[in-house]
Amino acid sequence: MKRFIHKNFLLQTDTARELYHEHAKKQPIIDYHCHLDPAHIAADRKFDNLGQIWLEGDHYKWRAMRTNGIDERYCTGKDTSDWEKFEKWAETVPYTMRNPLYHWTHLELKTAFGVEELLNPESARRIYDTCTEKLRTPEFSARGLMKRYDVEVVCTTDDPADTLEHHIALKNEGFEIKVLPTWRPDKAMAVEKPT
Repeated sequence: MKRFIHKNFLLQTDTARELYHEHAKKQPIIDYHCHLDPAHIAADRKFDNLGQIWLEGDHYKWRAMRTNGIDERYCTGKDTSDWEKFEKWAETVPYTMRNPLYHWTHLELKTAFGVEELLNPESARRIYDTCTEKLRTPEFSARGLMKRYDVEVVCTTDDPADTLEHHIALKNEGFEIKVLPTWRPDKAMAVEKPT
């Protein structure tokens, strides 16, 4: 049986395969819009488990979970464990097929962790434990992952009133990957709503 994620995933023509493998794949990552937390990069955060790194702040996953009828406490709640949240995400993943979340989930499992198994309720515990074990190694810290993927620049999404202290600290430290702020105007466009 053909694997879901393979070296030519989404590359359906010879031209696509040549352009990706011979040119694009070798380029560094310059990400002009990311949801990485600059505080995590500055502290070189080491995540305790797959639930933390995937579900702590991913509003796309939360939206899919809510749509799937998952209670809010498994999205943003403080009274549930990382495993319980991850377990609910694993219940949701099969229902995200034909949504980029399905592809992103399995691309991340394959490229970051070497996991080729599809995430679902039956595979959740195995995948969680395998990935959590790897997350405990230095190459899986916030900076370790960025270096591993040959990131050259990331532009974080920031509140207009952000102090940018973490960006400044990273620059002053001489961190070799540029971490640049970008202005996310959501709050400025809704000044009548208190935060």
